[in-house]
Amino acid sequence: MNGDKRTTVLREVPAAEAVGMALAHDLTQIIPGQFKGRLFKKGYVITEADIPRLLDIGKEHIYVMELGEDELHEDEAAQRMALALAGDGVACSGTHEGKVTLRSSLSEPGIADIPEELVYQINSLGEIALATVRTHTVVGAGKPLAATRAIPLVVKREKVEAVEALAGQWREQHGASGPIRIRPLRKLRAGLLTTGGEVFSGRITDKFGPVVKAKLEALGSEVAEQRFAPDDRQVIVKEIHYLLSQGYDMILITGGMSVDPDDRTPGAIQAAGAEIISYGTPMLPGSMLLMGYLQGVPILGLPGCVMHDPYTSFDVLLPRILAGDTITKGDIVSMGYGGLYGC
Repeated sequence: MNGDKRTTVLREVPAAEAVGMALAHDLTQIIPGQFKGRLFKKGYVITEADIPRLLDIGKEHIYVMELGEDELHEDEAAQRMALALAGDGVACSGTHEGKVTLRSSLSEPGIADIPEELVYQINSLGEIALATVRTHTVVGAGKPLAATRAIPLVVKREKVEAVEALAGQWREQHGASGPIRIRPLRKLRAGLLTTGGEVFSGRITDKFGPVVKAKLEALGSEVAEQRFAPDDRQVIVKEIHYLLSQGYDMILITGGMSVDPDDRTPGAIQAAGAEIISYGTPMLPGSMLLMGYLQGVPILGLPGCVMHDPYTSFDVLLPRILAGDTITKGDIVSMGYGGLYGC
């Protein structure tokens, strides 16, 4: 006994004498290289035919459990935490091996919106775990973005109540649903301008356009029109203004983004009247990307690595733009931490 509160009592019962008794927790079977999963679910009533299977997984005893008044079973703890945290676009799975998974309920890819500080606060409580993807990660339809569980089989009720309180405070402060959310991506139409005399003249085949088109289409958007220009600042400026006049939601410019003297794209973007948020990002690959806005329209100068590297600074910023975020200098600066890929 603990004061006037009853604590958990686990009663050990030999497997051979367990017929008709209910399991206090899931039992897992592991067959190396073939299977790992739940063999018996919590609450399952043991039959005579189950005894050999219990012995096969090394369970010569099972446990009947009676919880104390101030305690929760791992399943209930995981469920309560998940329900408290789930917000817009998120659905909770059933409990599996003491874990509840939070998945996107959207029918198309979305972007994860997860407050990092809250995740830290929750995991600092001890005896419980909240694992998530990074905020701004693209999450496919039905894919997981977080999972909750208690570390021990039985956890103090106050731990879970603390998670519920933190989630409630977050809701009050932000006037929103639960703190773990998925934001849908807008379907934008982009104008694409490919620069470079070698492509403009037809000397080489454009390899940039197909890659950019594929990246947008994978996220539900499209390149509505592609134009070509030589390495001539005035021509590039004229083409940028043309794309702006067409009412496209975003302008993407490829080629001429290095520091070579004959690379004219950054200067042309500025000459076109764009507000340059940053020319350069602290991320590799993709450090030579330019981010700006032209009359409120996002305009990006894409470095050559976008053609051949699977994940660059463009892949970080594109989903955020599609989700409606306005990219700031601070967003660019923050890309340095964790921004080294494939180098």
